[in-house]
Amino acid sequence: MKKLVALMLCAAMLLCVGAAMAEDYAIATDTAFRPFEYTDENGALVGIDVEILAAIAADQGFTYTIEPLGWDGSIAACQAGQKDGMIAAASITEARKAEGWIFSDGYFNGTQSLAIAEGTPIKGFEDLEGHTVAVKGGTLSEDYANSLAEQYGFKVQTFGSTLAVFMAVTGGQCAACFDDTPVIEDYIRNGGVFLELVDGTANEGTEYGFVVFSADKQELVDKFNAGLANIKASGAYDEILAKYLSE
Repeated sequence: MKKLVALMLCAAMLLCVGAAMAEDYAIATDTAFRPFEYTDENGALVGIDVEILAAIAADQGFTYTIEPLGWDGSIAACQAGQKDGMIAAASITEARKAEGWIFSDGYFNGTQSLAIAEGTPIKGFEDLEGHTVAVKGGTLSEDYANSLAEQYGFKVQTFGSTLAVFMAVTGGQCAACFDDTPVIEDYIRNGGVFLELVDGTANEGTEYGFVVFSADKQELVDKFNAGLANIKASGAYDEILAKYLSE
């Protein structure tokens, strides 16, 4: 009987240790930022960010839930301690670091470009004088637009989502928009959005990173970095990019 009790106690201890090692994280993401995160025709959350996180979790042996809260909602949830981290094509900048954003290593270099509605006679920044351009608020696309606005004489109007930005252009509310180049390309190719990229308008780009907002979550960043290095070495990372970025 004593041996049986001892065995049961050992089994219980092993279960507790296993549960402690298998961390379960709550992750936030954007709602619609193709090809990084979006809902497919079956209602499943998919995209580059979604699959990179899944591959890293499998490599590092942790579990997680991911919830699309939107850009602002994801930031707020993490800052309030309701979520452990955010993966939402967040550009790594010194300004954000100074505000308390703690980034992983970069996992994708994203540029920003100018886009117009099909057939619009805008060939470059100089043709924007007197017009209004659309951007998603709180993004590097907004920063890029603002950096050019005075020089080229256009106004900048912010919107809450990528789709709202694109609809403002195709609906005639704004003459053009700035957004991340791969996002514009994907919406043109797969999202039924009738836009055109304007040649020669892309900037140099900035790396995207996974984000936490508390030093207490550094272990999660470390796991992300280790897993990212491993999936790059194995080829899994390139397979994910090819799936979403190939023509």
